[in-house]
Amino acid sequence: MIDPIWVPSKSRIERSNMMRFMTALQKQYPEIKNYQDLYQWSINNTEKFWKAIWEFCDVRYKKSYDKVIVDGDKLPGAKWFVGSKINFAENLLKADDTQLAIIGRSERPQRSTLNYRQLRNNVARMSHALIDSGVKPGDRVAGYLPNIPETVISMLATAAVGAVWSSCSEDFGVRGVLDRFGQIEPTILIAADGYSYQGKEINRIDNIATLSHSISSIKKVVVIPFLEPEPDLTSIDHSILFDHFIDNHFDNIPYVHVDFDHPLFILYSSGTTGKPKCIVHGCGGTFIQLIKEHMLHIDVTKSDVVFYFTTCGWMMWNWLVAALATGATIVTYDGSPFYPASSQLFDLTDQEGITVFGTSAKYLAAIQKEEMVPMLSHKLSSLKAILSTGSPLMPEQFDYVYQYIKTDVQLSSISGGTDIVSCFQIGNPILPVYRGELQCRGLGLSIEVFNDEGESVVNEKGELVCTKPFPSIPIYFWDDDDNTKFNQAYFAKFPNTWAHSDYAELTERGTMIIYGRSDAVLNPGGARIGTAEIYREVEKIHHVLESIVVGQEWEGDTRIILFVKLRDGVELNSDLQNEIKQLIQKNASPRHVPAKIIQVEDIPRTISGKIVELAVCNVIHNRPVKNIDALANPEALENFRNIPDLT
Repeated sequence: MIDPIWVPSKSRIERSNMMRFMTALQKQYPEIKNYQDLYQWSINNTEKFWKAIWEFCDVRYKKSYDKVIVDGDKLPGAKWFVGSKINFAENLLKADDTQLAIIGRSERPQRSTLNYRQLRNNVARMSHALIDSGVKPGDRVAGYLPNIPETVISMLATAAVGAVWSSCSEDFGVRGVLDRFGQIEPTILIAADGYSYQGKEINRIDNIATLSHSISSIKKVVVIPFLEPEPDLTSIDHSILFDHFIDNHFDNIPYVHVDFDHPLFILYSSGTTGKPKCIVHGCGGTFIQLIKEHMLHIDVTKSDVVFYFTTCGWMMWNWLVAALATGATIVTYDGSPFYPASSQLFDLTDQEGITVFGTSAKYLAAIQKEEMVPMLSHKLSSLKAILSTGSPLMPEQFDYVYQYIKTDVQLSSISGGTDIVSCFQIGNPILPVYRGELQCRGLGLSIEVFNDEGESVVNEKGELVCTKPFPSIPIYFWDDDDNTKFNQAYFAKFPNTWAHSDYAELTERGTMIIYGRSDAVLNPGGARIGTAEIYREVEKIHHVLESIVVGQEWEGDTRIILFVKLRDGVELNSDLQNEIKQLIQKNASPRHVPAKIIQVEDIPRTISGKIVELAVCNVIHNRPVKNIDALANPEALENFRNIPDLT
């Protein structure tokens, strides 16, 4: 019997939205005794469950639905809340006037705030400006922006008028942005004159000018002065400063109420195997899934201050902003998490009273390597939940959080992705936390693990799948009229089943363990090994800062190659190699031990911070990497070319 590492108090359970929701259902459905009962009920009673979410979460609408689900036996193909007319922005802007909506912070000392009345007024002015510029429902508005309050205003105004929002962070180079926005043909481009990172100011005027010249659909470029109060816009076609663009006196938001499956967001796949796929998400499906997560699984209320360290090029930005629907305060932050000091995000937590702190597994691993002890240097009295995503959170990082950050905090490793703009596995305020495990499967999502024969298994590793329709499934891929790319991406492995491309295990407790991407699973001697199984051991080695593991085709089989980035001044000698191998063999298995361990100066990552195992695998096999513009540091790939030990 494995003991939990954290258990919620009785009072916390009783106060939670999850318990309030469950108690309300128990009056009509007494068979619901606990969360596992509730989860099973939610996937066995699809229509009743999502109807209950609609009512509990107070969805605002102009016209209610005729039917919760049509063609509910089709995956893909089901239609949700048919007949309803809603507006995404309206559902995020319903809190009281004086409630604080956004706190804007960055590396710089400046701080800005907007209450909900001020936010609504700004969205109203922006909405009318978009309409005056000819933006119609279904048109695309693109943002090339840092994570600042103006970005939130721009997205909400776009959604308010029924247009489609798509964004890239300004650390994307021109080629990467063109590969994305060039496909969707935006009418309006909203950009900042630049951004700052680690104390350096990066001017983006030249990039914006190139985009304005290169994408013929752009009719107007709205520039937010972030670095300079009056940036020079002479090189940018059809340009206007943000304050001048919204210089009107409208105070009403012209909400356009649209069908539930009207397009809302266009997000992008990583693009490391070719041009990024443009994933189109619907208005209602995105909203109802995210409000369910915020209210029930994260337990966000109007008294919370929610922060996620993200850029607006990562789906977690969309996830963060959706927390406004609860009436909570969100914190936007732009810059390095380690500047001007490595304690920056914990300073921010104390200063702003952050209650929900979101970050990546990479960040937690980095501060663990630095041996930071936030519980001694900071109060963190407001903090009730820490969320982590982006890659699997290692068991040792669970230990680190509870030993060195805060003992009484809900640590939720969450997992989903751009494909569903939400989570399949997520936190739960009424359940315990087990070391190395994700707390639960999300309500209403029929999540299973399939073996190679397509059989559902428990306590075995396999493919993470969803076997029933869910509202936040993408409505389509852009420029994929017959849905060939869409079906190939998610439904080619198993019929009528969403395959998520995660290698995972469902435990008998209902928790989940993610072992990495299934398309990066290693297969030496026929044994399937998730890359995270190796990373969790290598992470324990003090001298190793980062690592990446791939499979190399070798003598008719596959052998495991581990690349390590070491601390400054440390060399990969035989003693360190033996230490790594012995630890992997002891805690994983002899099959997990790499055939080769090779030191590299840097490890390539996507702009959102994910290591790119497939790109490295292609390089060591002398295969092309189709789209290096998707990488934050493409030069790092050179570390993996022509390595003598691999020939």
